[in-house]
Amino acid sequence: MKLTDNVLRSFRVAKVFRENSDKINCFDFSSNGETVISSSDDDSIVLYDCQEGKPKRTLYSKKYGVDLIRYTHAANTVVYSSNKIDDTIRYLSLHDNKYIRYFPGHNKRVVALSMSPVDDTFISGSLDKTIRLWDLRSPNCQGLMHLQGKPVCSFDPEGLIFAAGVNSEMVKLYDLRSFDKGPFATFKLQYDRTCEWTGLKFSNDGKLILLSTNGGALRLLDAFKGAMLHSFGGYNNSKGVTLEASFTPDSQFIMIGSEDGKVHVWNAESGMKVALLDGKHTGPVTCLQFNPKFMTFASACSNMAFWLPTIDD
Repeated sequence: MKLTDNVLRSFRVAKVFRENSDKINCFDFSSNGETVISSSDDDSIVLYDCQEGKPKRTLYSKKYGVDLIRYTHAANTVVYSSNKIDDTIRYLSLHDNKYIRYFPGHNKRVVALSMSPVDDTFISGSLDKTIRLWDLRSPNCQGLMHLQGKPVCSFDPEGLIFAAGVNSEMVKLYDLRSFDKGPFATFKLQYDRTCEWTGLKFSNDGKLILLSTNGGALRLLDAFKGAMLHSFGGYNNSKGVTLEASFTPDSQFIMIGSEDGKVHVWNAESGMKVALLDGKHTGPVTCLQFNPKFMTFASACSNMAFWLPTIDD
């Protein structure tokens, strides 16, 4: 089944899970699309089975809190940032609920975490104005970049380069093998003082970069030339909430939730809005991602919603 405008318009909430007492701050699908794991401000980690459509287990990180949860490539393991006590990144085995390793180094809150799509490398960005490069097998930082402001960062889909959005006005591209030589490309954007960048993602085909903000607009860039292709607005975000925006796996559409519980979908190429879906969320839709393998997506406030299409186009 192919994603089209009509299929996207037909998506409806199939299941709602009320496992959390506070907002879900992040979730991540496994690469095979079979599970999704969430972190919440109530210090819990909830694992869901996407095929059966039900929660499988709940773990807690009461002491350190939990945010920015990400699957690693090893089965049943995740990394996540802390939002209490310190700013150490933690590597957890879900199988026996034990920490495998800690990654200390940042001295302010970690605001970006991206796992390499191809190996055990990951990068983190922090309010301490640094990006750190790590390897899951070692607690020691493998590389450090000092920046001029708050960073958002992500690997490209091939794991060869990573992009850093700095100070909400510049995107810098680094070659992973020689990042210490500095960026090989820098794109300067028109600075918008009304909002800051809160996320950066590559499309799966590697051709586009999506910048999300805590304001009422998203920006779509050409990943090679840095030209701004589209700015997407018209969704509600008056309170400066961090709303996650995502590409569909085919790189054709862009989606974001809003503070009124609705989900907006645009065509990446034309920039036209193709759908407005009602998620019936009780709060702002802070997290939203499409399943990498199956025709479903998830959105979250303090509740988690699984969506399915209602037509076969």
